[in-house]
Amino acid sequence: MDTMLKSNPQTQQRSNHNGQETSLWSSGFGMKMEAITPFLGKYRPFMGRCCQTCTPKSWESLFHRSIMDLGFCNVILVKEESTRFRGWLVRRLCYFLWSLEQHIPTSFDASQKIMENTGVQNLLSGRVPGAAGEGQAPELVKKEVQRILGHIQTTPRPFLLRLFSWALLWFLNRLFLNVQLHKGQMKMVQKAVQEGSPLVFLSTHKSLLDGFLLPFVLFSQGLGVVRVALDSRTCSPALRALLRKLGGLFLPPEVNLSLDNSEGILARAVVRATVEELLTSGQPLLIFLEEPPGSPGPRLSALGQAWLGVVIQAVHAGIISDATLVPVAIAYDLVPDAPCNMNHDLAPLGLWTGALAVFRRLYNCWGCNRRVCVRVHLAQPFSLQEYTINARSCWDSRQTLEHLLQPIVLGECSVVPDTEKEQEWTPPTGLLLALKEEDQLLVRRLSRHVLSASVASSAVMSTAIMATLLLLKHQKGVVLSQLLGEFSWLTEETLLRGFDVGFSGQLRCLAQHTLSLLRAHVVLLRVHQGDLVVVPRPGPGLTHLARLSMELLPTFLSEAVGACAVRGLLAGRVPPEGPWELQGIELLSQNELYRQILLLLHLLPQDLLLPQPCQSSYCYCQEVLDRLIQCGLLVAEETPGSRPACDTGRQHLSAKLLWKPSGDFTDSESDDFEEPGGRCFRLSQQSRCPDFFLFLCRLLSPILKAFAQAATFLHLGQLPDSEVAYSEKLFQFLQACAQEEGIFECADPNLAISAVWTFKDLGVLQEMPSPTGPQLHLSPTFATRDNQDKLEQFIRQFICS
Repeated sequence: MDTMLKSNPQTQQRSNHNGQETSLWSSGFGMKMEAITPFLGKYRPFMGRCCQTCTPKSWESLFHRSIMDLGFCNVILVKEESTRFRGWLVRRLCYFLWSLEQHIPTSFDASQKIMENTGVQNLLSGRVPGAAGEGQAPELVKKEVQRILGHIQTTPRPFLLRLFSWALLWFLNRLFLNVQLHKGQMKMVQKAVQEGSPLVFLSTHKSLLDGFLLPFVLFSQGLGVVRVALDSRTCSPALRALLRKLGGLFLPPEVNLSLDNSEGILARAVVRATVEELLTSGQPLLIFLEEPPGSPGPRLSALGQAWLGVVIQAVHAGIISDATLVPVAIAYDLVPDAPCNMNHDLAPLGLWTGALAVFRRLYNCWGCNRRVCVRVHLAQPFSLQEYTINARSCWDSRQTLEHLLQPIVLGECSVVPDTEKEQEWTPPTGLLLALKEEDQLLVRRLSRHVLSASVASSAVMSTAIMATLLLLKHQKGVVLSQLLGEFSWLTEETLLRGFDVGFSGQLRCLAQHTLSLLRAHVVLLRVHQGDLVVVPRPGPGLTHLARLSMELLPTFLSEAVGACAVRGLLAGRVPPEGPWELQGIELLSQNELYRQILLLLHLLPQDLLLPQPCQSSYCYCQEVLDRLIQCGLLVAEETPGSRPACDTGRQHLSAKLLWKPSGDFTDSESDDFEEPGGRCFRLSQQSRCPDFFLFLCRLLSPILKAFAQAATFLHLGQLPDSEVAYSEKLFQFLQACAQEEGIFECADPNLAISAVWTFKDLGVLQEMPSPTGPQLHLSPTFATRDNQDKLEQFIRQFICS
C-alpha cells in the first residue's frame, strides 16, 4: 500500500501548468492515517430474490442459503489455469486459447424452420385476410419473408464469434479493473437451465457496451451464444450486419405499420416465428428493458416491451410450455460511453466510428490507472407462467393523475381517492398493439415489475456514494478526513438497508480510486496542516454528480419520500428555517402522514419510483412510515388519556384481525385497525436527526425543484408550442435558474421532459392537433395566475431549503 500511495515524480514533471494539481492526485493525498476496513466484513446482503407474492414457487425452488457464501469471480480474469494447456507460450496466448475452447452450438437449419412455421405458412398460402400473401404469388411472398428474416437475424458464425470473444476479452481487460459476478447467482441460473425452460434475460441498460459485455459474461459461464435484442436506431447498417452474425436481433421497420397493413402483418408474423424458433431450440435471449443511455424520454423501453410481448405470446399459444425470466442489473463506477451532452439524441454508431471510439478509449487508458470496476447482477429466475397466473389477481382499477391530484392541488377537495395511479409514458409499438388488451397490460406491468427488481438489486458503486456526499452535504468543499468518515457511514447505511456495494478494499485506497475517477468534476486543494480539501466543480460538474447520485436513490427512496412528506406536513405549521426543536414539538398523526405520502407518490413519476404493480399505495405508505421509525426520525407519541402501546394486560381478542393479507388496506373495514384518532408521532430530537433528515430531503430535491421551476415557467406564456420545443425552452429556463441560484443539479433535460409529461398527466398542459402537428396548450383550468401559484405552492411544500 505504501508503494501504491507514494508520489510519482515522472507524473509531476509532465506539465508545469497543472503540476501542483497533478501532485495532489498522485501523492496519496498526503495523509498520515491508518488504513481501515470499516465494511466488507462478515455480512454482505444477498440481493435479487424474486417476488414472493407473484412467484412463490420460484421463490422457494431456485434458491438455497448455501449459495450466498460462494463469493465473487472476476469474469475477465483469464489465466493459464483457465485453459487445458500449460507452458510459457500458453501464458501469452491464454485469451486466444480460452476462446477456442468455448462451446458454440451451431444450427444451420434455423431459417428453414422459420419458413415452416405455421404462421408463416398461412401467409405464404394466402389464408390470412389482409396479409401480404393474399392475392400474390407464393414465390414473391417467400422472397419478402426471406428479406425480412435477413433484417432480423442471420446464423451466428462460430469462427467470427471466437475471434470477437478474444478481441473483446483483450479490450475489457484494458478498459476495466474487473467485472465481478456472484457465483451463487450464476448457480441459480444454471439450476434454472436444468429445468428445461428457455432463459430470457431482462436487463437494465446503462451503456452501449452492455450489448457486448452481458452476452460475453453469460457466454463465459457456459450458457452458449446469447441472442441480443438490439435497437436498430443506435447502429448503422454496416454495424447491424456484423452484429447479426454475432447473435444480434433487430426488429424490421415494417412491424410498426398499422395493424391492417399487409406488410406490417407479414413482418410481425416473421418476428413471432423467429422468436418461437429461438425459444424452442433453447437459445437464451437478452432483452433490455430500459431505453438506450442518453436518449431523452421514458425510462421503460418500447422495444424491450415489444420483444417481451412476443415471448409472452409464444407461451400463451403453447409453442413452449414456459419461459424462465432472469432480471439482470449492471453497475459501473463510471459509464464508459456516457455522452457529454445529454440534451441531444445519439447518432447511430457506425462500424468505423465504433472502431475509432475503441482505439481512442484504449489510447486514453494506456498508462492510466483510472480504470473502472463493473458489477453484473443476476437476480433469482422465476417462471413466466407462474407470474401470469398470480399477477392477474393483483390487478385493480386505476385513475389518471388529473382525477387523483388536480382537485387537491386547486383546494377543491382534501380527500385522496382510494385508487392507484395510472401512468404510462412508454409509447406502444406495432408488436405490442397486435396483442390482446389484457396481454398488453400484462407486458407493461411485468416489464415494470422486472425493472423494479433489477434496479433494487443493483450494487451501489463507490462513485455514487462519493457523488452523493459531495452534492448533498459538501457543495462548498470538505476536508478529506471528514469525507472518509462520511463515506464509511454511508456505506454502512447502504449495507444495513439490504443493498450491496460494488467495491471492496481499504478506505484510503477506495477514496483515492473514486476521486481519481471523478477528477474532471472535483478539485483537490492542500491546506497548511497537510490535509486535503475536496471541492466540487460548479456548473456541469454538479450536474454530473447529480446523475451519479441518482444511483443511490433506490437505497433511501422510502425514507426520502417520507422525509419530504413530513416536510410538507410541517410546511403550514413551522417556518422552514425554524429550529429543529421547534419542529419536534409538532404532533404528526398517522392519517396525516399517510395523506402526505400518497400525495407525493402521486406527484412523482413512476419512472422514478418504479413501484411494483403487486404492491398497493397504502401498503407502500406503511412501508415508508416503518422506515422512518426504524431509522429513528419518527418517535411514537402517546396521546393523553390513551392506553400505552406496550400495555397488553387488559386487551381482549378482537373479532377482527389486526392485519390483512396482500397489503389490502383499501376497504371499508380499514378504519378498524387503529385506535380512534390513530397513532401519533414526533420528530426525534437525537443530535444526528437534523442532518440525516436534510440529507433525505435533498435526495429528491432535483426533481421536485425542477417541477417547481416548471410551474414558475408557466407564468412566461411560452404556449402554444410543440412538446419538443417546449421541453427545450424549459430546459434552457432550468439552466438560467441554475446559473442564477447555483442549483445545477436541476439543469437536466430528462428532468425537463419529466416535468412536461407530469403536467400533461395532471391536466396542466393539453395536447391539441394543428396543421403543423400536435401542439401543447395551457389548459383553461390553469390559465389563471392564481391556479398556477397553487400548483407551485403544492410542489414547493415538499422541498426542504
